[in-house]
Amino acid sequence: MADATIPHTGLILRPNFSRGLAAPEADPGQICRLAQPLALDCGRVLEGCTIAYKTYGTLNAQASNAVLICHALTGDQFCASQHPVTGRPGWWELLIGPGKPVDTSRFFVICANVIGGCMGSTGPSDCDPVTGRTYGLAFPLITIRDMVRAQALLLDALGIDKVLCVLGGSMGGMQVLQWASSYPQRVLSAIAIATAARHSAQNIAFHEVGRQAIMADPDWRDGAYEDAGVRPAKGLAVARMAAHITYLSETALQRKFGRSLQNREEFSFAFRPDFQIESYLHHQGQSFVERFDANSYLYITRAMDYFDLAADHDGALAEAFRGSKTRFCLIAFSSDWLFPPAENKRIAHALNAAAANVSYVEIETDRGHDAFLLDEPEMFSTVRGFLNAVGARRGLS
Repeated sequence: MADATIPHTGLILRPNFSRGLAAPEADPGQICRLAQPLALDCGRVLEGCTIAYKTYGTLNAQASNAVLICHALTGDQFCASQHPVTGRPGWWELLIGPGKPVDTSRFFVICANVIGGCMGSTGPSDCDPVTGRTYGLAFPLITIRDMVRAQALLLDALGIDKVLCVLGGSMGGMQVLQWASSYPQRVLSAIAIATAARHSAQNIAFHEVGRQAIMADPDWRDGAYEDAGVRPAKGLAVARMAAHITYLSETALQRKFGRSLQNREEFSFAFRPDFQIESYLHHQGQSFVERFDANSYLYITRAMDYFDLAADHDGALAEAFRGSKTRFCLIAFSSDWLFPPAENKRIAHALNAAAANVSYVEIETDRGHDAFLLDEPEMFSTVRGFLNAVGARRGLS
């Protein structure tokens, strides 16, 4: 990818190769080094912070057609283009592209890798400018609000004052809600999918199991594995396996796998994968370690655990949105037990109490939490209709 200029900003963007993970011929996306220090909720400051991101479509002359996509825990900026490490399609290519619900022939789509991530944005795998060594656990703890604060600085660098819509699912939905609360004047509309305004005790518990699996791996080396030239692949794979179970519903697991054996007629009477579901989880774990960093997993899951939007408003969630002019759309899935409909309804009730403009859609599906990443026609039609209505109000044809 050659150097490029974003229309109407004059900002020169250059490729970033994600710490050497990507093949030289891959399109690594764009990178922005923030001109100002990034103040964090923990009280520390990141100097020279970089944000890796991808854009799709064209920013119009008025810079009024921008749509910001916020990714989930294990996502990245490659929402609608081939992943440079795995070669797989973008994680939301079903939703984003020319003629799709988020139509890139009309909208200018931006998706940034969150800080703390491992696909080019500043994170624990980067070099600490103070010590000259990899940050590891010296990297400061981050929050969802820190992620959003960094994205706001990116939009400043791109010359985008307001976005037509901020859209995301799961942890991406948390960022959407934080955006609407922290920068209401910059967000004309918001679509939060399969999310919550705070992380539940059950979800914190699952995250802690994953973190302990990573930290129990001898190759974790107290977070300094990169300097030692090793990776805690086994621990990270187990963390992914445990988390992946929460993304699916019991009905979907039973329908897809049941108790079917994997390439065998009888039990092996050994501790190897006998069942198809076991083989599936092993595959998910092994493929995950090819593209994700273990310390980033620790940091990002912790950021989700800390998220509680009402906490800054004496426990009154409605106050987080008081006076907001943002137009909201909330989407939940009936079989999602990670972020169940009740959590999404709680947000809708708070928005109603704040006299905000909100619509709520609950989609019947047995696909569980991961439904937001799958082919769900009702979700697609909801997003398309909502964005078309918001765009029409802004004179976008």
